[in-house]
Amino acid sequence: MNHNLLQFKQMAAKQVILSFSLIFSLAFIPLLIFSAQAVPLERLNSLRVIKSVNKNGPFLGLITVYAPEEEAFFSTGVFRPDSRHPFVDLSGRRFQIGKVAGKKVIYVKCGVGLVNAAAATQQMLDLFDIKGVIHFGISGNANSSMHIGDVTIPYQVAQTGLWDWLKPNATLEPNDFAQFDFKNYNAPKGGDNKLGHVGYSTEQFYSTSGEVNVPQRPVWFNITKNWLNVASHLQGMKLEQCANSTLCLPQKPKLVVGLKGATSNFFIDNAAYTDFLFKTFGVTSLDMESSAVVMTCLSNGYPVIAIRGMSDLAGTQEGDNTIRLFGTLAALNTAKVVISFVNSLPGIYISKF
Repeated sequence: MNHNLLQFKQMAAKQVILSFSLIFSLAFIPLLIFSAQAVPLERLNSLRVIKSVNKNGPFLGLITVYAPEEEAFFSTGVFRPDSRHPFVDLSGRRFQIGKVAGKKVIYVKCGVGLVNAAAATQQMLDLFDIKGVIHFGISGNANSSMHIGDVTIPYQVAQTGLWDWLKPNATLEPNDFAQFDFKNYNAPKGGDNKLGHVGYSTEQFYSTSGEVNVPQRPVWFNITKNWLNVASHLQGMKLEQCANSTLCLPQKPKLVVGLKGATSNFFIDNAAYTDFLFKTFGVTSLDMESSAVVMTCLSNGYPVIAIRGMSDLAGTQEGDNTIRLFGTLAALNTAKVVISFVNSLPGIYISKF
């Protein structure tokens, strides 16, 4: 009798264990399916490569924008890809790992516009062992003292695409710090229009240096001071004057450190608007990415610098935009400045900056 009771209890215990196992399995299988769906295999493989790459860090981050700038950079021949992990593909972008001037770097082409620039920068900072970012590319020129082929390293950049577009006679919003009134730029003079005016708003800037979840409201974002000091010693370096054997600039291009830059999601080829931006903001370079890269780096507490080559006159020229003629030359001069800057840094361990 006792033996039969013992067998019954053992069988009951096994049934309970099997029931719990089945319940656990049914509950766990969806989690496995969800995990597989949430993190694609390709991304998991990329993350494993990144983990291996980071063992050899830290790195300088190099971020440019689109194909002509990338081609100019690699045409210099200074980039030496890593023999084991020359690149890793992530979210449709290729992050290339190697060395420039003996410094370990990770390079990426972000794509045109503020969203692309901010997304690529944040991804680089989050996933790689980065100690600072060098952003570079070509830009329009709003400053008559600068010329096509020149290169500028601004000490400040602003995002001039945050607009409050208002009716004619409407009052400005409290956060607007400048105003563009369309009727002041009517051509020919005398008429009026219903486009109204644009008020320029401040950024909502969250950063490691500010109060958590409370945005600051700046207009200008400052380039890392010590990096700017390193760059200032490059002024006077030789830049290319000719795009090819038959197409040359009338003057020798120069590098100028310490001007201002403006960024927005507009390709500007309009003389009146370019003139307004220069007179109102005092900017030289007009581009579509710099402030996004700078703002993202500063938000996360990383050193950053922006280097931009003058490819066109942003609409103040006669005839077609000269980016088609001198864009490649401007990109090459920009790449030369980037290389000289990397070479001038005292070492890859740049956290001291």
